[in-house]
Parts: sequence; C-alpha cells; structure tokens
Amino acid sequence: MNNRNSRTYLVIGFFILTFCILVGTNFHMMNKSKTQILNQSLSTQEYSWYFNPRNDGKQPDPIKEATFFKKYSSYYVGNPNKKIIYLSFDAGYENGTTESILNTLKKHNAKAQFFVVESYIRNNPDLIKRMESEGHLVCNHSKSHPSMAQITDFDKFKSELISVEEAYKEVTGKDMPKFFRPPMGKFSEQSLKYTQDLGYSSIFWSFAYVDWYNDKQPTHEYAKEKIYSRTHPGAIVLLHPNSKTNTEILDEVLTHWEEQGYKLETLNHLVKNNNTKK
Repeated sequence: MNNRNSRTYLVIGFFILTFCILVGTNFHMMNKSKTQILNQSLSTQEYSWYFNPRNDGKQPDPIKEATFFKKYSSYYVGNPNKKIIYLSFDAGYENGTTESILNTLKKHNAKAQFFVVESYIRNNPDLIKRMESEGHLVCNHSKSHPSMAQITDFDKFKSELISVEEAYKEVTGKDMPKFFRPPMGKFSEQSLKYTQDLGYSSIFWSFAYVDWYNDKQPTHEYAKEKIYSRTHPGAIVLLHPNSKTNTEILDEVLTHWEEQGYKLETLNHLVKNNNTKK
C-alpha cells in the first residue's frame, strides 16, 4: 500500500513538474515573441548620421530627422559644460600608423577608444593587447562593416556584434566594452533598438572630417584648423588611424587641447554621466 502510494505520488509529481516546465517555457517563448514582434514593428528607414558643425566652441546640433536616437542609449556628445573630449578612432584595417598613435597617446597619458572590425582584431592581436593594457577601450564596429539598418533579421544582426566580441575575448581573455559605432553612421530605429537589446550603447560623433582617403590626405594646416575650430566641451571626436596626417599631427593636437584645458576620457566616463546626454 505504501509502495503504491509512493509510486502514485511520484507520477503525480512528475506530471506537475512537466506541466510547470512547459508553462514556463511557453511563457518565456511568448515574451520573447512579443519582444521580437515589437522590435520588428519599429521603423527600418535608414538614416545617415550627421551633425551641423559650429566654429564657436559650442556643441553642434544633431540629425533632425531622427530624434528618436535619444531613446536607445545613443550618444553623440557629453556634458556641454565640461571640457572633456572623447577621442575615438574607427579602424577597419591597419597600415602601420597605429603604433605611432599609441606612442603619442602614451606620451600624453591620454585615453582613447578604438572601434574595430573582427578582421582587425584577428590580424593585429598585439596592437589589440597593447590598446587594452594601456587603458584604451577596444570597441565594436561590427564583423563586416555593413549598414546595420539594412539587417532586419535579429539573429543576423546579433552575429555581426557577437563575432567581434568573441575575437576580442580570444585575444585578450576579457569581455569587450559594450560600445558600438554603427558602420558609416548608418542606422534605423530598429537597428538602435537591436543594439540596445544586445546591451550596447550606440556611439555617434560630434566631430569628424574627411581623413580616410590614403591617397588624398589633408595637409597638416588644414586638419589642425578643422579640429581646433570645431573643438567643444563634451566632443566625441572621430578620426581614422590609417590617416598619415592624423598620425603626424596628433602630438600637436593633444598639446593644443591640454593648453585649452581639455581632458581626454573614455566612454565609460560618458555613460557614467549619462544625465548629460542630449
């Protein structure tokens, strides 16, 4: 009788446990489906990031057509009242200039962020290790540099970021900082939401100039005039490390900023003070 009751209780317990698992799984899947449906309902219209430059030491105005970017952990400037600069480099490939850039940053005890694609990490592990060990942030710039606005399938979108994270961890043994720069500044409301869902902040910029053509490098004078005249508090500066001009003038630029009272910080500082987001 006791054995029969024990078996009965075991069977009943098994069915209750199975029922709870099925209900929990279905509830999780329903929530996941609702999230996916909500994200898929967001606009996929593609925008190209831009800013309206100023030469008066004040922050430029951001893109007007897509003010929704503010909702999705997206930044293009920091505090307008603090002389802080967030220097960033977008690195799609290496052409022998980054070591010099790192030497200059070290000389000034200045920190920067390097947004890199997966191939950059795999082709330049020693540079990546040096960036990380010297206190710079190595951040995500996607696996293959596509327009993220055109990737509407979440799993494909996710793979563009995850593969870079994995490559970084293989090289450094550490998790990649959760900052993402959309390639070419292309974005949509859906892509920003996808990025946020993956735990990332989207980082745009408030200063950039045409510096990426190896065969059409600006003169030192032109580049410095552009950078100096458009420097402003809270600036997120975008430069390309393949630029010979940037490499050669960086020491002067950092000295100029120091003389003007500016301090360079990492994006960790920016997000920590996210109440200053515009």
